[in-house]
Amino acid sequence: MKGDIYLSPEPAANAFLKENPFGLLMGMLLDQQIPMERAFSAPYLLNARLKTHFDKVLSAANLASLGEDQMTALFSEKPALHRFPKAMAAKCHLLAERVVTDYHNDAAALWEGADSAEALLSALESLNGFGTDKSKIFIALLGKRFNAAPVGWERVSDPFGRADEVRSVADASSPEALEEIRLFKAKMKAMTKASS
Repeated sequence: MKGDIYLSPEPAANAFLKENPFGLLMGMLLDQQIPMERAFSAPYLLNARLKTHFDKVLSAANLASLGEDQMTALFSEKPALHRFPKAMAAKCHLLAERVVTDYHNDAAALWEGADSAEALLSALESLNGFGTDKSKIFIALLGKRFNAAPVGWERVSDPFGRADEVRSVADASSPEALEEIRLFKAKMKAMTKASS
């Protein structure tokens, strides 16, 4: 681990993300239209629900083995894992199937097996729900917080890989950093709104 992570206010959820690469990837997928810390707490909560209902732990193979109704029920259980539980359950199911098929149920193989930072960016962009910015942010997260990105990640993930800026989930190392990220996003949103 290169740096501390504060992706969730729950220490157990942060610890879970450090140990579960698929959970980390899933948290990044869920990080849209809800607070970042809610998105990254979801894999930990989903793991608990899988244990309770199916005696399984969170893995790509275990999620891929579930049916649509089972996935939707897990995501919809209170508290819901996302603002749009049915749609995001479907996206996470597709992600799980892709990790099983292309990476032999090992999400970390996606970045550990990448020949270059460019190859990793391309692999991430090919995942359902990962656009260019989300893919760049995830590479910056791997590089800044986990020391697990290929050589050249700072350039490929620009501007999110910059060491002197706090702007995305990649910079979430403390409660204070999380607040800085919120302020940065609010500033960008206000600038976009003012220019439209």
